[in-house]
Amino acid sequence: METAQYNCPNCNARLKFTPETQELSCEYCGGSFTIEEIKNLFADKEELIEGPAPEETGPSVEEEFENHTNLYQCSSCGAEIMCDDEQTALFCYYCHNPVILAGKLKGKFKPDKVIGFKITRDSAIAMFKKWCGRRRFIPASFKSEQQLEKMTGLYVPFWMANTLTQADYEAIGRQNRSWISGGYSYTETREYDVVRRGNIIARGIPADGESKIDDELMEAIEPFDYSELRPFSMSYLSGFFADKYDVSKNEVFERIRNRANTASRKAVKESVGTYSGLSVRTERYEIKNTDWEYIMLPVWFMTYRYDGKLYEFAVNGQTGKLAGTPPLDKGKLTWFCTGIGAAIAAAIYILGGLMG
Repeated sequence: METAQYNCPNCNARLKFTPETQELSCEYCGGSFTIEEIKNLFADKEELIEGPAPEETGPSVEEEFENHTNLYQCSSCGAEIMCDDEQTALFCYYCHNPVILAGKLKGKFKPDKVIGFKITRDSAIAMFKKWCGRRRFIPASFKSEQQLEKMTGLYVPFWMANTLTQADYEAIGRQNRSWISGGYSYTETREYDVVRRGNIIARGIPADGESKIDDELMEAIEPFDYSELRPFSMSYLSGFFADKYDVSKNEVFERIRNRANTASRKAVKESVGTYSGLSVRTERYEIKNTDWEYIMLPVWFMTYRYDGKLYEFAVNGQTGKLAGTPPLDKGKLTWFCTGIGAAIAAAIYILGGLMG
């Protein structure tokens, strides 16, 4: 069975997607090729993913996608990682245990669109080191070279929704005006009916479809620039890992609805303006329609297990925005607090001696 590997047309070495140039490059001969050039050079492979429907005698697009995409499964935590035919996974970036080849992906997991990496691994590590430099009480091993080797370029599966929300808002708005005349104070209050009814469209609401990744962590590295979404091609995965979704769009709908309602509520409040007082009588937001896309977004991802707890760190692979919760070295903190206490005691002793 032929593979979906992309080899250099010049020297036949493995091509890898390069974030700096948004092209596939060869580290041996220095060749560089755009996504479109690779699509033309490897038309037979790209047709497996996004080409015309095959003849009835041949396999379907979904079957071909399944045939040329591997699924690796961690025997410890059950995480599933998507790779092309030639990639291997040395460790699980969730729990750091080895992973094994479990089988093939089903065609329904083929993404619609993808944003390629723009932040390199070296840049992500530099950002991580700078982030660690501002945190005094983290364990030394958290920023060790051995730990940094586990910084992984991962395409995270996301559901992206465009929603149509029907808004129904009624309130009484009050405007007060005060003045003094003839030694008397006056206050005038005017009341207004405030009504907002209509449809609000929210575009590009994301929700990650991977249960092993913390939702708040993924929201913390938003936003992504959706203008750089491109039709999915397996060539973007070359040199990186990718997760398949294990949370369906039905399961993330509640998160999508909450975010859509928050956006709708904000839009209504901004349109209402400022009043001295506002009494809301009716406020309802109901999603009437949702359009979905299954996309892959780039994230530099690292996990760290310390004192029985798992810590996660992530860098937006497109914008460089980072987020994470650092572990706390209690020994360093205790030593620091003890040192502060000793310094205060010494200062008091010296001050007391001077005063005496």
